[in-house]
Amino acid sequence: MTRTTTRTTIETTTVGTTMAGTADAGARRRSWVPRAARTRIIGWVLLLVLLALGIVTLVTWRLLIAATDERIDITLEAEIEEFRRILEGDVDPRTGEQFGSVEDVLQTLITYNLARPNEKFLGYVDGEYRYQSRIEAPVLLSRDAEFTRQVGAVAEPTWGRYDSGAGEVRYLAVPVILDGDPSRGVAVVAFFADQERQAADDAARLMLAVGAGTVLLAAGGAWVVAGRILRPVRDVAATAHSITETDLSRRIPLDGRPADELTDLAASVNEMLDRLEAGAAAQRRFLDDAGHELRTPITIVRGHLEVVDATDPGDVRDTVALVDDELDRMNRIVSDLLLLARAEQPQFVRPQPVDVAALTAAVFDKVRRLGDREWLLETAADVDAELDTQRVTQALVALADNAVRYTGPGDRISLGSQLSGGELRFWVSDTGPGVPESEQARVFDRFARGTSGARRSDGAGLGLSVVRAIAVAHGGRAVLDSVPGRGTTVGLVLPARLAPPLAEDATTVDDDATPELDPAAGRLPSGTRGGPS
Repeated sequence: MTRTTTRTTIETTTVGTTMAGTADAGARRRSWVPRAARTRIIGWVLLLVLLALGIVTLVTWRLLIAATDERIDITLEAEIEEFRRILEGDVDPRTGEQFGSVEDVLQTLITYNLARPNEKFLGYVDGEYRYQSRIEAPVLLSRDAEFTRQVGAVAEPTWGRYDSGAGEVRYLAVPVILDGDPSRGVAVVAFFADQERQAADDAARLMLAVGAGTVLLAAGGAWVVAGRILRPVRDVAATAHSITETDLSRRIPLDGRPADELTDLAASVNEMLDRLEAGAAAQRRFLDDAGHELRTPITIVRGHLEVVDATDPGDVRDTVALVDDELDRMNRIVSDLLLLARAEQPQFVRPQPVDVAALTAAVFDKVRRLGDREWLLETAADVDAELDTQRVTQALVALADNAVRYTGPGDRISLGSQLSGGELRFWVSDTGPGVPESEQARVFDRFARGTSGARRSDGAGLGLSVVRAIAVAHGGRAVLDSVPGRGTTVGLVLPARLAPPLAEDATTVDDDATPELDPAAGRLPSGTRGGPS
């Protein structure tokens, strides 16, 4: 039992050590990878430049070597052709007489032709060295027994290569035979190829030296260019680090930057920050609004509950009625605040083809039940347009309900729609007290309620804010036209996105989406208007 435990402990320790070693090895490998993108870019640039330089230098060197070898071969053939012309003439150019022996021929061939640098003429008779040109050579081929054995007794023209002490030797050996002389001679033209290729080697070394300077310049240029290109990325990181939960106002500067992918990235990040800031502002606004508006009914309810006389049925009944009324008002406030919060979401409106005339008539039929007023349908736009039927109905019903609040029996309330100048207009007009000029600028603000008017509304001042949110979500705006003492017109001005004609059985208005009417009051339980409430 003791041995087993010991062995298990040893194995566990070994496994743990191996895993730790593997982790350390992985960490060491990662430590060799540069963290800065700028460094990695420069590293790749240098690698590519070095690779290109190496390929260009190698190809150029090989081409120069090939050109040199071709020139050597052409020179060898030219020299041998010169030898043949002398042999075919059978006359010694120096004396004008016929050659007397093979040795005379070889001596004439070697001394008559002037050898070029790194070129050597040699003559052999019966396999033995006899003559050579006077041009100095890196090594003495005349004393090289192996070279003598290889070329001294050839029986036909022979191309060959020989590895001498001075490198490769390319040669062409031609037998020399003269009638009447039994001796057999060989004329050899040899080139020290490595010495001829020295120019190509020097050119390659020069290219490498120039390339090294080019690499340094490329590294410096890449450092500068990479810094400029990656500046938006650094700005993104710096902006992200500077953003806090309470400050989302920082943005990435885009002035003076070229239109490229990184600039698009910076612009996209700015747009994302705009959305985040708007969302955070909406959340803070919702919390502030909810706290501000709910505090009053909560205080009222608490105050009455603290002083209610539980033994007095009348006091209890009145307190319960008050609490129920305040809870109902709180419910309306929360509903409106939630709707305003949803108004900033992309899916708040869902446009679909709508028969505007049918929509206008349907809404008119609904709002006629809101109060004992003189209701009038002024006009209806006979077009099909892309609208969110539910939201437009909600806005018009809220405007009509608001008009009822600020008018009395016998006052006229009219509703209509019209296509004009590429815009689709919906409106609700009344002959109520109107909105004072001092209050018209803020009627669509949240919790804005007037201070004058025939009646005081018990709303929270969110109705027209909801109407404006619906108009803005459609890409339009909410408008107010009011003359104190003569009445008010509030409307929606929406872009006219016309749609193909609807089928006859298409549904225009979804009654389920329309806010329910308060059966007790005969009107909607929400909304306010620019007039006093």
